[in-house]
Amino acid sequence: MITLLDYGAGNVRSVRNAIKKLGYTVQDVRSPSDILQAERLIFPGVGSYGLVMERLQRDGFIEPLIERIRANKHVLGICVALQALFEGSEESPGVAGLSVLKGQVKRFRASDLSVPQIGWNGLNLHKESPLFARYHGEKFYFVHSYRATLQDEDQDWLLSTTDYGEEFVSGVEKGNVTAFQFHPEKSGVAGLSILEKYLQGNGDSVTIHSHHQKTRMAKRIIACLDVRTNDNGDLVVTKGDQYDVRDKGEVRNLGKPVDLARRYYEEGADEITFLNITGFRDFPMEDQPMLEVLRRTSENVFVPLTIGGGIREFTDSNGKDYTSLDVASEYFRSGADKISIGSDACYTAEEYLKTGKKTGKSSIEQISIVYGAQAVVISVDPRRVYVKSPEETTHNTIRTVIPGPEGEEYCWYQCTVKGGREGRDLDAVQLASSCEALGAGEILLNCIDKDGTNSGFDMELINHVKSAVSIPVIASSGAGSAAHFVEVFQKTDAEAALAAGIFHREEVPIAEVKQALAENGVEVR
Repeated sequence: MITLLDYGAGNVRSVRNAIKKLGYTVQDVRSPSDILQAERLIFPGVGSYGLVMERLQRDGFIEPLIERIRANKHVLGICVALQALFEGSEESPGVAGLSVLKGQVKRFRASDLSVPQIGWNGLNLHKESPLFARYHGEKFYFVHSYRATLQDEDQDWLLSTTDYGEEFVSGVEKGNVTAFQFHPEKSGVAGLSILEKYLQGNGDSVTIHSHHQKTRMAKRIIACLDVRTNDNGDLVVTKGDQYDVRDKGEVRNLGKPVDLARRYYEEGADEITFLNITGFRDFPMEDQPMLEVLRRTSENVFVPLTIGGGIREFTDSNGKDYTSLDVASEYFRSGADKISIGSDACYTAEEYLKTGKKTGKSSIEQISIVYGAQAVVISVDPRRVYVKSPEETTHNTIRTVIPGPEGEEYCWYQCTVKGGREGRDLDAVQLASSCEALGAGEILLNCIDKDGTNSGFDMELINHVKSAVSIPVIASSGAGSAAHFVEVFQKTDAEAALAAGIFHREEVPIAEVKQALAENGVEVR
């Protein structure tokens, strides 16, 4: 029997499903005494540092947690749970941690690398641990803006470090107490293997070699599923050409979302993104079809899941009101790791640019404050607008190697809403930089001009936006071959690349993309 410390924040469904997948029964902590009595306790830290500590305090869990750790009873902490072992964090100044370890958790130092760190990175092991028996350098999934370092008096806790501009603590272990900065439940087969060793409670220790190399982040390959209802009311995965999803009047049906997501996971996708392109506005929140898609997908898919579409306030057919935070929270509880905001982000950025002041009321701010910047992805849907010179517009322009219809040498990227049907007086750089300032942690950069063309990514757009933000950027739209993925990582600093149609139709397998990248010196998982 495995006991899960679920304090009601974020996606713990994936941890629960991973435990069940490995053949174990899960029970939840119901009272402080359950923490002390548990045979094996898993503490998944999901959300911001302040939220985690506030929920633990609210439920009376802090003292029994400290007592359990001091008594050397089995504990496995994940992500923010590792950070909670320290005295505090820059993420939530003034909020006390468990103080098992000395020092403050600090934000990654300014560098050329994007913050948050989102993606797959390696480990350098510093001591023996049965959890890493037969470890061969596999990569694990990290998603965080703050990192821990150990004081001299706590060096006996050091299990592993990872490099991201600087070396930070990615694992601690002392006796029966272990904590990871990465997410084993989101790290595919390698992560499930570590989790299984913890659940089994046995295994031989790995032999540690004194030589350490710098770990390297992998570029992520993301499979995207555009989900909508077809004319028969069935939920299907579709794909548009420049955002038109119909072919001869019928909605293109490329498969069932849950089945396709599982296929992509098994083929090696580093993340799965669902974009809900049907409103579902008449449904009560508890009956939203995408919630069931997430719940079922998370039973067998152990890489990060992103959900986009409809993350805004609405009133259902029963007259019940939901805030954007309510909607996002339900998606997180159903298995999502990140949520993607599209049209609503445009409207929010427009309001922000009018005053330059945060209101704290936007969906971006609300969700980021509670769940952390890494949980908020901004989906940008721009199209090119050509001009003869930069002086013709107030927007951020580029000099392009792809001339316009009248030979124009300059263009700007106009943001759109409503599935590309409506243009706004807002450019891609304005949107991306405004949303970063409001608390977003990642940019999903689409391109209407490239969508469905199989002609390659828009390198000019990617470099244009990437140079304006310090958060990760996902390149999207236009992939037609494995060579296009190689090109985007060689010619831009994008952290990830996303495709849909070529994966759905099995024109370019994910394995072929990974092989091409590796052969061209691009780090992959």
